Amino acid sequence: MKRSARKTTPKVVDGKVQRKNRSAETPNYYNTPQDVPVIDRQKSGHGYRHLIKKRELVDFISILPDWEELSRGLNAVVLASGEFNVDGWYGSGVVGICAWDRVLARELDPSYYAEHRDLFARLGVPCRKTGGVWSCEFNEATARAYQLVHVFLHELGHHHDRMTTKSKGRANRGEDYAENYAIQYEKVIWNRYQEVFGLV
Repeated sequence: MKRSARKTTPKVVDGKVQRKNRSAETPNYYNTPQDVPVIDRQKSGHGYRHLIKKRELVDFISILPDWEELSRGLNAVVLASGEFNVDGWYGSGVVGICAWDRVLARELDPSYYAEHRDLFARLGVPCRKTGGVWSCEFNEATARAYQLVHVFLHELGHHHDRMTTKSKGRANRGEDYAENYAIQYEKVIWNRYQEVFGLV
């Protein structure tokens, strides 16, 4: 067998530990600004399903009257995995719309129902009080409409909040701002939604 000199350790040069691999983060829509918002779709997760297709999201965006302004600083819209008791989320330029439970009907606490009663009536979602909760019988069309005209607009409200602050660093005005933004925007686009997506 041929003998050869062996380095004591290939990871140390002149007493300094060398990086083995590239250490820079892989660019993605969480850490790199995008010219145009990316539309991404994650796995829905066990017990959940996506009711919105990418094409439907694009069609919905097309009816938003000031999308060009609203999408400034928005890196991605994610059809995200389902999470218990979470409809959507926002984080520094990324909006997430969570997958819906496989069981379409939902039980809502009285305060949440009271805040959204008008929207449920507009969508035609049958709701009835059973015990201490409200049972709302969503179907695919009404759940999809709720996700687009309320959840998505609510999370865009957080983005609008962030982009209209001086620093553009954080959404400071909180849930009330996002909720009011969604409610006002729903009224603006509701007729157009019905024209594009049909009556729910």
